[in-house]
Amino acid sequence: MPHTLLDIAKLNGSDKVVGLIEESLVLAPEVSLFPARTIRGTSYKTVVRTALPTTQFRAANEGVTGSQSTFTNRLVETFILDAQIKVDKAVADAYEDGPAALQAIEAAGVVGSALKLLGSQIWYGLGTGGDSKGFPGALGMHDTTNMVVDATGSTEDTCSSVWGVKFGPQYAQMVLGNNGSLTLSDWMSQQVTDANSKLFTAYCAALTAYPGLQVGNLYSVGRIKKLTEDSGKGLTDGLVASLLQKFQTNLGMFPDVLFMTPRSLYQLRASRTATTPGGTPAPIPTEVFGVPIQVTNQIRNNEKLAL
Repeated sequence: MPHTLLDIAKLNGSDKVVGLIEESLVLAPEVSLFPARTIRGTSYKTVVRTALPTTQFRAANEGVTGSQSTFTNRLVETFILDAQIKVDKAVADAYEDGPAALQAIEAAGVVGSALKLLGSQIWYGLGTGGDSKGFPGALGMHDTTNMVVDATGSTEDTCSSVWGVKFGPQYAQMVLGNNGSLTLSDWMSQQVTDANSKLFTAYCAALTAYPGLQVGNLYSVGRIKKLTEDSGKGLTDGLVASLLQKFQTNLGMFPDVLFMTPRSLYQLRASRTATTPGGTPAPIPTEVFGVPIQVTNQIRNNEKLAL
């Protein structure tokens, strides 16, 4: 099994972070599913094959044209994720269970917020819905011609997407720079300023990581776009089948997971017929044609039509 962000935190001995990640992964399940690799610095170049050499049969005493693969260099970068935490020292010292308990509550909150940011960045990257100072996401790293199915919804700001992803070093994975650094600093007491630049004393800490996303094959990520609440424009098995066909045609295999919002999941269920002559409702789907479904709230239901 490939390592995930949580595995790397454990291997690096980030004890203060591991438990907080485990508690918060429900907020961004994609972070627990994408495999991750570490790098020593904050960026690296990877070679991507863009075309195979040609092969052919030949007759006796007849030559063939020589050929070779074509490659392109692709730069994979990681970006600084920084969360500064401060807790009013007077409030923390007066907390019934002691300052450490309040510090733990605040740390859990900031880790949850950071994982939600990572989950959203995986999909939206530098576009609407992502952070412009973060890493590029799936929206800008897939083949928009060959790996997209258009559900043709037409109501602005009500769109959603379903993403299929094939995981692996040659396909899609997360990258953690600075040797996989994912750290929560020790708490220290120091002076800080309020909104009016006036001083008070607070306990402060920082969560720091260097995440990035590598898509080594543009066909390893596919999308169903413009899923809306318009009549007949929700998710169906037919739309998923069209997406899987694109994976089979261009990548030669199915994705590992289908990521979707709760709304898309229930649209899919509603599109299915009763399972018995007596009218037993269709169950909530857990897979489509053998590909597991993962529900996430980090994919939005208010995407722009133009995305």
